[in-house]
Amino acid sequence: MQIETLGGRIKKIRKLNEMNQIDFSSRVGISQATLSELEQDKYKPSVDIIISIVSEFRADVTWLLLGTSSANNKVIGMNQVNEKEADLLLLFEKLKANDQDEIIDFIKMKLKRY
Repeated sequence: MQIETLGGRIKKIRKLNEMNQIDFSSRVGISQATLSELEQDKYKPSVDIIISIVSEFRADVTWLLLGTSSANNKVIGMNQVNEKEADLLLLFEKLKANDQDEIIDFIKMKLKRY
């Protein structure tokens, strides 16, 4: 089993947010070249870079620094979720507020059936 590196986890956050290196590095406050080297594990990020990634992308600092024990789960905020849940949350965030409310109402209706 391949162990995911810190650089790999940074890249995963970027990919989950559907961003290219230029846009991601701009949000974090570093150059694209620096981001490229971080993702390739050429060097370790500073504390300031870690804080920026955690703040900008609501990443879990423990997962970012240490990884997670289950390859099928991702950490969002303080909660560990599976692949489907993570995809759902990422898509849900892209909806307008009234569409989000509609989805929540639909889920509540479905749950009442059970």
